[in-house]
Amino acid sequence: MLLALWLVACASVTNPVTGERELTVMDERAEIAEGAKAHQEVLKEYAVVDSPALQAYVNGVGQKLAAQSHRASLKWTFTVLDSPEVNAFALPGGYVYVTRGILAYLDSEAELAGVVGHEIGHVTARHGAQRATSQARAGWAVLGATVLGAVVEAATGVRGLTQAAGDIAQTGAAGFIARYGREQELQADQLGAEYLARTHYDPQRMVDVIQVLKDQERYAADAARAAGRAPPAEPGWLASHPSNDQRLAEIRAAAARLKAAQPGAVDDGRLRYLKAIDGIGFGDGREQGVVRGRQFLHEPLGIAITAPEGWAIVNEAQQVTLVNAARDAALLLQPVPPAVLGKTGTDHQAILRQALGATEGRSERLTLGGRLNATYYNGLRRDAQGRVGALEATIADGPRGQVFLLAHIGRDAAARERARSAMREAELSFRALGAADRALARPWRVRLVPLPPGGFAQLARNAPVTELPEQQLRLLNGVYSGQALPRDGELVKTIE
Repeated sequence: MLLALWLVACASVTNPVTGERELTVMDERAEIAEGAKAHQEVLKEYAVVDSPALQAYVNGVGQKLAAQSHRASLKWTFTVLDSPEVNAFALPGGYVYVTRGILAYLDSEAELAGVVGHEIGHVTARHGAQRATSQARAGWAVLGATVLGAVVEAATGVRGLTQAAGDIAQTGAAGFIARYGREQELQADQLGAEYLARTHYDPQRMVDVIQVLKDQERYAADAARAAGRAPPAEPGWLASHPSNDQRLAEIRAAAARLKAAQPGAVDDGRLRYLKAIDGIGFGDGREQGVVRGRQFLHEPLGIAITAPEGWAIVNEAQQVTLVNAARDAALLLQPVPPAVLGKTGTDHQAILRQALGATEGRSERLTLGGRLNATYYNGLRRDAQGRVGALEATIADGPRGQVFLLAHIGRDAAARERARSAMREAELSFRALGAADRALARPWRVRLVPLPPGGFAQLARNAPVTELPEQQLRLLNGVYSGQALPRDGELVKTIE
């Protein structure tokens, strides 16, 4: 019966790329409608880069590629998101996004076209619609965001987070942005190279795009080893996702075939591209707060906190987490949600009881950063299901009328106990931004400069980055893996 109902819900469409018929729960009209709805959710989650010139430049490159794609009749939208993540993604119906994070690491207009062409390929081959059909066939109803919300709620006791995460998940944006399968990614690589050739870019620039991703992996591993950390493990989705080694091998062959059939010289547009991104933000931005060594500084909120020695700072959209070296304990910092304050006001005890479920324990009044009132609680809490567990947290006033939660999280009670003194140390460092903090919180930017005689080693002496600065500049300029170095005086990217 379920199979019959699923078949009734499906339509049969022709895939624009393969020419084959396929059953789908999302025809083109539905693709466009779902993409438009999910696009609004993306714009709620991310700010867009405030540069009409850069937005117009990326849109121009995208429109040129889309006009030569298998679905030129779609109304295509290209957006640069204000995120430091090295990322690009697409939604059904012709919505393509690149982050300023990935733009910083590309080195030519042709490489940008490779990234955008790959994402256009996901849309033209209907990968989002195929994913929606697979999910409908499997009956998936719970998305990962809901699970994540439940974990955070269980750890912190802040009610309402699960519902908020579920609301975001159900919009559809989360599902469409999720990773594609192995064959879909390889097909998008091939289509990206094809669209490059059709628009008179060198299709071998797709090889450079995949190399950028591979170099990011290498740098992350090198930086971790230099800091005494274990190199990042490959994420679980790589089990069904092509490695960058495999992608490089396959796209090299495809690009070579397309290149052989491409007459005449091509213009990679390197100078045009570098001028377009000159001055773009690098790393954390003002609105998200910035990490500078052991300091987290958020100028719009007017707050700062110092991580204990050896702890990492994870800066996310809704919270910042200070994680110990063993990765079994953390201090989570986030604003108390307005919905909670609407019920409790700014009274610390009311927040502890009504929002966090505190029942019996020890409370202690504190002054943080010399002038911020706070209440530390260590005791028991009762969750919405009536279960009793431990809660250790501090509620702190912010300098601008906000209220913040600092929650102690551990893999178990023993891990929390081992990390308690370090977490208390970090809590006590929570403060209003001072003059020195404000100077340190200045966002970094990518700037164009002539390569000096001393090369990247000389440039690195003045770069503000503290983690492998010379290697970071090599990565930024696409010469991390032994590629030919720029000549003295040639324009390169640095960080200021």
